[in-house]
Amino acid sequence: MKPFLLLSTRPEDAASEGEREAIVRLSGLSDDDVVQYRVERQPLPPIDLDDYSGVFLGGGPFNASDDPKSDHQDRIEADIFRVIDDAVHRDFPFLGLCYGVGALTSRLGGVVDRTYGEDAGVATATLTSEGRDDRLFDGIPSEMVAFVGHKEASSQLPEGAVLLATGIECPVQAFRLGSNVYATQFHPELDRPGMASRLRIYSQAGYFHPSETETLAAFAEGAPISPEVHLVLANFVAIARRREASTADQALSPA
Repeated sequence: MKPFLLLSTRPEDAASEGEREAIVRLSGLSDDDVVQYRVERQPLPPIDLDDYSGVFLGGGPFNASDDPKSDHQDRIEADIFRVIDDAVHRDFPFLGLCYGVGALTSRLGGVVDRTYGEDAGVATATLTSEGRDDRLFDGIPSEMVAFVGHKEASSQLPEGAVLLATGIECPVQAFRLGSNVYATQFHPELDRPGMASRLRIYSQAGYFHPSETETLAAFAEGAPISPEVHLVLANFVAIARRREASTADQALSPA
C-alpha cells in the first residue's frame, strides 16, 4: 500500500512532531506509512498524488483570513493550494485539520473570517443527517466533544460543500467536497496530553492570555472529550485505502 502525505506548517519542532506522532498513532498507521513535508521550512516540491493513498493537511499558526499576509505565508499557501487544487479536481482523499478548514474554504471560494473563532478548550460537534451517513463518522456518536481553539472559522461554505458537523459557537465543524475531500474545524488528532502540550507551545500566540496557560493545560489533561472522535483519522485512512484498492482493481480489469 502507498504512504500518506502529511503537509505541515508548524514552525515549532515539538508541535510539528507531536502532530505527526498523533496522526500516525490515532489513525492506526505506522511511522513508515506517513511522508511529512514541513512546508514552512522550504518550498514544496512537485507532488504526484498517484504516489500516495491520501493527504493530511495539518494545523498551524497561520490564518486564511490574515490581512496582510507575509511573503512567507503567501508562499506556503501557494504550495498547499497546488495540492488542494489537484485533490479536489481528482476527488482524491484529503483531510484538512484545523488550518485545513480555512485553506480549503478560502481556496474554493467560501468565506473564512473571525466571526466564529473559538476559545481554546472543548466544544460539542453535532453531526448533520449527511454526517451521520458519511463514512468519515462511522462508529462516532451524533454528538461528540472535541478539542478546539481557533481565531477563525468558515462562515460560508464553498459552493457544493456538504456540511457534516455543526456546533453552537461555530456552525461549521466539518464538511465534505465530492466524495473524498474533507475538513474538520475540531481536532480529531488531539488527545488530552496532546492538547496540554499544544497549549504550552502556543502560550504566546494570542489564543489566550499567557497567565492562563497552566490552568488551561490542567483542564485539557482531564477534559471530557469523546474517545470516538479520534476514529475520524482511522476512518479517513479506511476511505483512502478502499479507494486505492478499487483503483488498483480497475487497472487490472480487462478492457
